[in-house]
Amino acid sequence: MSVLVYTENWDGKFKKLSFELVSYASGVAKMAGTSVTAVSIGKVDDTELKKLGNYGASKIVAVTNEKLSTLDNQAYASVISEIALKENSGVIIISNNNAGKAIAPRLSVRLKAGVGSGVSRLPLNLNPFTVYKRTYSGNAFAHLVIKSDIKILTLAQNSFDLAETPGNSCMIENFSLTVDEAHLKTVVKDVQKQTGKILLTDADIVVSGGRGMKSPDNWSPLTELASLLGAATACSRPVSDEGWRPHDEHTGQTGKIIAPNLYIAVGISGATQHLAGISSSKYIVAINTDKDAPIFEAAQYGIVGDAMKILPKLVEAVKAKK
Repeated sequence: MSVLVYTENWDGKFKKLSFELVSYASGVAKMAGTSVTAVSIGKVDDTELKKLGNYGASKIVAVTNEKLSTLDNQAYASVISEIALKENSGVIIISNNNAGKAIAPRLSVRLKAGVGSGVSRLPLNLNPFTVYKRTYSGNAFAHLVIKSDIKILTLAQNSFDLAETPGNSCMIENFSLTVDEAHLKTVVKDVQKQTGKILLTDADIVVSGGRGMKSPDNWSPLTELASLLGAATACSRPVSDEGWRPHDEHTGQTGKIIAPNLYIAVGISGATQHLAGISSSKYIVAINTDKDAPIFEAAQYGIVGDAMKILPKLVEAVKAKK
């Protein structure tokens, strides 16, 4: 019985997210005394595929089919389930991002498998199979017992440290299959890629502003700080609703759910909906004039004061440090 992990690639390249998934799968495999099989769908060269071996994958199943060049949840679920059965996989690991949230339920139905969504640590126990996860928008924790023969886990992004295993050998198996045309429902008519800006979902550092910024004209020091830190910029929902910032920067339960290493919240009070989208951040720094703002309960570090006075000082401090 192997542990199967689905690794996403972007234009034939893996990102930290995929290596994090393999590292986690390797941890589960060690607990179970088994090995890790990684699944890659799309055109990825062997040099890139072998990078997965550096994080514990002993076998890589590479699926290349022109019909699978576009992510189609139904088709991908069909492919992954077929490989899972072939490899006799008892545990399947997927990212808890948009793709994973779409694929996991379909896999669950196909394989009659229980799902542990948004897990953030290795299983607490293998018998019974018990996983740890956040619940109630990160305000509580739960121990979830999965009793099915096959278990599907979706890993919360940036919740597990990378664990390299230098010198680990891995074999690559090219897997060919016939894609059922009935599963291909998605048609891409146009692709527009954002350039010159760090994507929120990829950023290790995010600098975010709320209504405490007082005006869209006051955003300059915030964006300067983000630029100096190599960070992405974000905002709360009221700010995007007012048109101060673009909607693609909106973080929260109704916007983008992110998990950076560092989240700097400037002038954000910390409504429940906003905290639900950023609670998985490793470190949260809050800047707010209200010492009783809810954001301080979620933050590891806090500064009580006017953002308009604090941001320029932070910018100068970062410049001096550089």
